[in-house]
Amino acid sequence: MAALAYNLGKREINHYFSVRSAKVLALVAVLLLAACHLASRRYRGNDSCEYLLSSGRFLGEKVWQPHSCMMHKYKISEAKNCLVDKHIAFIGDSRIRQLFYSFVKIINPQFKEEGNKHENIPFEDKTASVKVDFLWHPEVNGSMKQCIKVWTEDSIAKPHVIVAGAATWSIKIHNGSSEALSQYKMNITSIAPLLEKLAKTSDVYWVLQDPVYEDLLSENRKMITNEKIDAYNEAATAMILMNVYCNKILKPVDGSCCQPRPPVTLIQKLAACFFTLSIIGYLIFYIIHRNAHRKNKPCTDLESGEEKKNIINTPVSSLEILLQSFCKLGLIMAYFYMCDRANLFMKENKFYTHSSFFIPIIYILVLGVFYNENTKETKVLNREQTDEWKGWMQLVILIYHISGASTFLPVYMHIRVLVAAYLFQTGYGHFSYFWIKGDFGIYRVCQVLFRLNFLVVVLCIVMDRPYQFYYFVPLVTVWFMVIYVTLALWPQIIQKKANGNCFWHFGLLLKLGFLLLFICFLAYSQGAFEKIFSLWPLSKCFELKGNVYEWWFRWRLDRYVVFHGMLFAFIYLALQKRQILSEGKGEPLFSNKISNFLLFISVVSFLTYSIWASSCKNKAECNELHPSVSVVQILAFILIRNIPGYARSVYSSFFAWFGKISLELFICQYHIWLAADTRGILVLIPGNPMLNIIVSTFIFVCVAHEISQITNDLAQIIIPKDNSSLLKRLACIAAFFCGLLILSSIQDKSKH
Repeated sequence: MAALAYNLGKREINHYFSVRSAKVLALVAVLLLAACHLASRRYRGNDSCEYLLSSGRFLGEKVWQPHSCMMHKYKISEAKNCLVDKHIAFIGDSRIRQLFYSFVKIINPQFKEEGNKHENIPFEDKTASVKVDFLWHPEVNGSMKQCIKVWTEDSIAKPHVIVAGAATWSIKIHNGSSEALSQYKMNITSIAPLLEKLAKTSDVYWVLQDPVYEDLLSENRKMITNEKIDAYNEAATAMILMNVYCNKILKPVDGSCCQPRPPVTLIQKLAACFFTLSIIGYLIFYIIHRNAHRKNKPCTDLESGEEKKNIINTPVSSLEILLQSFCKLGLIMAYFYMCDRANLFMKENKFYTHSSFFIPIIYILVLGVFYNENTKETKVLNREQTDEWKGWMQLVILIYHISGASTFLPVYMHIRVLVAAYLFQTGYGHFSYFWIKGDFGIYRVCQVLFRLNFLVVVLCIVMDRPYQFYYFVPLVTVWFMVIYVTLALWPQIIQKKANGNCFWHFGLLLKLGFLLLFICFLAYSQGAFEKIFSLWPLSKCFELKGNVYEWWFRWRLDRYVVFHGMLFAFIYLALQKRQILSEGKGEPLFSNKISNFLLFISVVSFLTYSIWASSCKNKAECNELHPSVSVVQILAFILIRNIPGYARSVYSSFFAWFGKISLELFICQYHIWLAADTRGILVLIPGNPMLNIIVSTFIFVCVAHEISQITNDLAQIIIPKDNSSLLKRLACIAAFFCGLLILSSIQDKSKH
C-alpha cells in the first residue's frame, strides 16, 4: 500500500510539474532577479568600495563579510608585492595604533608591540621598500592639523595612504562634556579641507569610532563588549584597508571589492557575436518554418517527469537542432557571464562550520533513501548503481565546495576518495567497454571526447579561463586516452579473443604491468613529466599560471586509481565469464560463508580508512599516502554495496538522476552556484542565505540538465557515424582550434 501511495503521489506531482516546467520557472526567476539587481545597481550605485567600507557583517571571529562583494585575505608575499615602494601613515589615538599594528602584522607577523605606546612608531620592510608609520595624535586639535598641513605642501613627499581617526581620548579626557564635542566639531571642520586636498594625490581614510552601550544590551548580547569590538575591528579593518588599496593593483580572483570588471577579450567578443548570430538565425529559421515543421504536442512521462516525443512526429532537420542548441547555449552562457564576470549579481566569501556541511549531507541522504526503486539488472556495478554512485558523490562534493569544508582536513581526505572513486569508475567503465565490445573505432573515441570536453571548451572561451582551470575534465580526458591507447595498441586483446586461449589473459596483464611502470616513472620523475606537457601545443592545455606544476600535482594525487579500476574490471569480468559469481536477483554474490567473510573484511577496511582519514594531521603526508590507500575504501564500498543480493537489486532514483548530469554539475558550479571561480558563493537574494541557496541551487541544477541535453544533441550532429564525414568534421574542428590558438597568442601578447 505504501509503495502504491508513493507511486500515485509521484504521478500526481509529475502531472503538474515536469523538468520542462522547472526550466521555464528557472528562466523566469533569472530574468526577474537580473532586473532587480540591475535596478538596485542603478539606485544604490555600482561602487563596491563603498559597500566594503560602509556595510557588512561578521561571519565568525574576525571574519568580515562586506555587503555584495568578497574580501581577499592577503598573504605576506602579496602584501609586500602590492605595497612595494609605498609609504602608509596612520595618525590618531590608541585605536588607530591598534589598527597600525594589525596592518603591519600582515606584512611582518613577527612584528612586536614594544616601546612607549604614546609616541610615534616607525616600521620599515627593506626587502620590499615598504614604510609604515604611526603618528601619535590622540585628539583632533592643532597638533594633528599641523601634521596633516605639512603633507599638503608641494615640496614634501606625501604618504600614498593616510589613515586617521580620533575621538575616544577627547571623550575620556573631557569626561564627555558638550564643550569638548563642540570643539571636536570645529577641529574636524578645519581639518576637512586639508584632507580633501590630500585626497587628490593620496588615498585618505577617516576611521569612525563605534562603541556600544554595554549596560543597555539584552542578556543574549552581553558578550558584545567594547573590548571585543576593538579586537574585531582592528583585524577586520586592517584587511579592509589592504583590499581597498591592493585589489585594484593585484586583482585577486576572490577579492571582488574595489575591483573593476575584467575587460572583454577579443575571443570573448567573437564568441558573443557567434551566439548572437545563432540566436538571430534560429529565430529567422523558426519564423520561416514554423508552419512546415509544426510538431505534435509532446506528452509527459508521469514516472520520470521527462518529456517524451510522440511516436509519430515530423522529422526535425539537423540545421534546426544545431541552431536551437546554440541559441539555448548562448542564453546560458550569458547567464554564466552575468554571474561571474559582469558583477551584476553579488558574491560572498565562504565560511566553514560543521553544521553547514553535515546538515545538508544528512538531508540529501534521507532523500536518497526515500526515493528508491528496483534495478533493471542485478549485475555488479550495473548502470543504475553507477549513476547512483556518481550522483551521491557529486552532491557531497558540491556541499563540500559551497560550505568551504576544504579547511577541515578530515573532510578533505574523504572528499579526495570520492574524486578517486570517480576516476576508478572511469577505468572500470571504459576498460569494460573496450574489453567486451572491442570497438576501437574513431567514432567511439570522438563521441567520448566531445561529451567530456564540449562544455569546458565553451567556458574557456566565454569565461576567459585556461583548460587546466577545470582540472577534472583534463584529468578524465587524459586517463580515457591512456585506457584507449593501452588496449588499442598491438596486440589488441579483447574478451572474445581471450576466451579461446588463456594466454591472451597473461598478455593483457603484461600490458597492464607496463602501464603501471609507466605511471610510476612519470610519478617519480617530475622533470620528465613537465617536459612532456610543456611542449607546444600541450602546454596551452595543461599550463596554469605559466607552468604545469598544478597539472602534475593533480595527476599524481590519483595516479594509481584508474589502473586499479581497469584491474578490477578485468578480474570481475573473468570471474563472471567463469560463472563464479551469483548475480541473480536477491542472491549473495558468493556462497554465504565467503560473502559474510568478505563483508566483514570490507566493513572493517572501510571503517579503518575512515578513522585514518579523520585522524590525519598533516595534509602533505596524507596526500602522499592517498594514491596507494584510497583503493581500500573504494573496493570496500563496492563489496558492501554488491555482495548482498537485496542491496544489488535496488538503487536510489534520486541520486541516479543527479548522476546522469554529474559532469555538468561539477563544471557549472564554478560560475553559477559558487562565484569568483569557486572561491566564493553566488548571491542572487541578499540578506537571506537559506532562500538564496534554494533559489540558486534550483537554477543551477536546471541549467546543468539543459546543458547535458544540448551536449547530447550536438554530439549526434557534430560527430557523425560515417567515417568519411567524421574525418571532414575533425579537419574543421582542428582548423577551429588552430584559429583559437592563434587568437590566444595574439591576445596574450597584447596583455603583456
